[in-house]
Amino acid sequence: MTSAAEQRARTAGGTAGSGHPAAAVSGARRAAPPAPPVWPGASTPLGARFRVGPDGVAGTNFALWAAGAEGVRLCLFDERGRETQAPLTELTHEIWHGFVPGVMPGQRYGYRVEGRWDPWTGARWNPAKLLLDPYARAVDGEFGLPPEVYGHVRDWPEQHVADTVRDDRDSAPFVPKGVVVHDDDDWSDDRRPKTPWADSVIYELHVRGFTRLHPGVPEELRGTYAGLAHPAAVEHLVKLGVTAVELLPVHQFAHEDHLLRRGLRNHWGYNSIGYFAPHAGYAASGTTGQQVGEFKRMVRALHAAGIEVILDVVYNHTAEAGELGPTLSLKGIDNRGYYRLQHDARRYADYTGCGNTLHVVQPQVLRLITDSLRYWVTEMGVDGFRFDLAAALARSMHDVDMLSPFLAVIAQDPVLRRVKLIAEPWDIGSGGYQVGAFPPLWTEWNDRYRDTVRDFWRHALPDVREMGYRLSGSSDLYAWGGRRPYASVNFVTAHDGFTLRDLVSYERKHNEANGEDNRDGTDDNRSWNCGAEGETGDERVRALRRRQLRNLLTTLLLSTGVPMLVAGDEFGRTQRGNNNAYCQDNEIGWLDWSLLQDPAWRPLFDLTSRLIALRHRHPVLRRRAFFSGRAHSADGLRDLAWFTPRGAEMTEGDWYAPAATLGMYLSGRDIPGRDERGAPVLDDSFLTVLHAGERPTGFLLPGPPWAERYEVVVDTSREDQAEAPGTVHPAGTEITVPARSVLLLRAG
Repeated sequence: MTSAAEQRARTAGGTAGSGHPAAAVSGARRAAPPAPPVWPGASTPLGARFRVGPDGVAGTNFALWAAGAEGVRLCLFDERGRETQAPLTELTHEIWHGFVPGVMPGQRYGYRVEGRWDPWTGARWNPAKLLLDPYARAVDGEFGLPPEVYGHVRDWPEQHVADTVRDDRDSAPFVPKGVVVHDDDDWSDDRRPKTPWADSVIYELHVRGFTRLHPGVPEELRGTYAGLAHPAAVEHLVKLGVTAVELLPVHQFAHEDHLLRRGLRNHWGYNSIGYFAPHAGYAASGTTGQQVGEFKRMVRALHAAGIEVILDVVYNHTAEAGELGPTLSLKGIDNRGYYRLQHDARRYADYTGCGNTLHVVQPQVLRLITDSLRYWVTEMGVDGFRFDLAAALARSMHDVDMLSPFLAVIAQDPVLRRVKLIAEPWDIGSGGYQVGAFPPLWTEWNDRYRDTVRDFWRHALPDVREMGYRLSGSSDLYAWGGRRPYASVNFVTAHDGFTLRDLVSYERKHNEANGEDNRDGTDDNRSWNCGAEGETGDERVRALRRRQLRNLLTTLLLSTGVPMLVAGDEFGRTQRGNNNAYCQDNEIGWLDWSLLQDPAWRPLFDLTSRLIALRHRHPVLRRRAFFSGRAHSADGLRDLAWFTPRGAEMTEGDWYAPAATLGMYLSGRDIPGRDERGAPVLDDSFLTVLHAGERPTGFLLPGPPWAERYEVVVDTSREDQAEAPGTVHPAGTEITVPARSVLLLRAG
């Protein structure tokens, strides 16, 4: 049965005269300026492309895919915001296109798309709404969400049918515009670092949060692409030794309505609306195209320092949310073509938790994504991508499918198959957890590594089996199909969750500042506060926390796989216990650089940079193939061996017994592969002893063939890790391993 409210909504049928004040047209529009001439132009490439047209006339070609639309109007805006409309009458393969002579770079524009308003079948065309070009390469303005930007009457009194009542108010005054950008950069002076995966150390950072408080960056550049390119910012990355920055989303994004209503903003940016445009809010130089050049200069500066640029990209959903969300771009261009809809086409399939999911099996959606990826590589200079909720992209019609069109297209694309590809290998849908399942060419965020290392150092593992796998490259997950140990991106913390310092300072999340009554954010933190919740004046607790930070960072940087650090963890950054700071564009979400000058925290940076340098010097710590665990010579020395505190190799029973101590021996004599000249790769051998117990323990150092002596290289029980010749112990000696510590010993 259809309710009376639904009947009234159907009767309203998309007209403005539904009797609700919000649905009324807001005044008569002024007479529009005369339309400019529109020549046929070309259907490719999509978007707005400035070029020289017929008879040498300069102008811009506009092309928009809108399969089910009945008409498309190009809308041009002058510096005072006055709108000029020009119909695009040429239609080729569902692409509306035209060349407009005289339209130059810097021109602001948008589209109005005409068609049926029939939400029950998924049709949500509304020409009153100005729409952002999905291919716009720069965006001028910021998305607020007043009622006018919704295709339906947002404040309709009967909310369960509000999405069916069309709102005919003009949204143009309230939404940003696309900007025509001129391509005049061939990147001939740029040198990509091309760091091999096995040699990579990734540093996840937020463009704004990283530099917003940096004292060495000029104030007018803080929080911007130019700020990240500044020598003071680059110097920190170089001193630390990382090889790549992984930038939290820099695609143009919008702030969610529920945040704006609480006086907050989306800080992380996982709410994309423009897949070709660098987010305008991070530009210091201007937003009418200048942001594009500023982003490119940032990439060049990082490349010149030997640092690759990886983008965290959000192609699984957009900022338009579900049926009650705003109409900003794709929803008004072709809702049914771009989004996955449920059987009830009013509703959206949601594998992301954000209200909608892009319909990646649709050829045009797949084209949008791959065109965007290629653009960022070829025209913006980036070196790779981390795909947010990548399992949602790998779904075919419903289930996650590793032969899906998206993965197949990436695998054969001559540009994309050569860059770094990182999957966040899960989404929130059924069967969405896919750690270890992505095909070769892909690496993955390994949350099994995160959870295991956290549990080991809070002494919560029943045995050390899982720890052995994670330290040695997670062969149980990745040793198939030609994948290598660097398929595992190892991390202990990420932007989502506690910072490293908070991980050892809080057992409960403290997200009150988010305004959601502390309901948001995970409760599965696997953290240990070392005896006091939050900040404390107890120096014993503080010293233990600093030791735990050294343990966690040392474990990460000595593990086989690709380590990922989070900006600020190397000098004790805190978010005050907030494990979901996505809306904290303030001191909670920004790095506090004064910690680098704090005697309590500077040694942590020194240890981290020393460990990264050690990793770079020693190929045994960054293997390109999985360990075999077998002897390759007559003396019985193996490439990997595990030891108990008794100095004996671990047996099957030892792996299942409760334990807090694990010894890992890496042989530098048995590294597979050869160097660039074909010579065998040889290195030192190392013994790493990890002890999570609350009391010191003895450890008997293994004798020949493993070593004759052992030199202490790192001892995390020490605050001062200044590099100096370490203590040498003869093999067969029982040494004391301090409580909760890591010892790295060079075998000789």
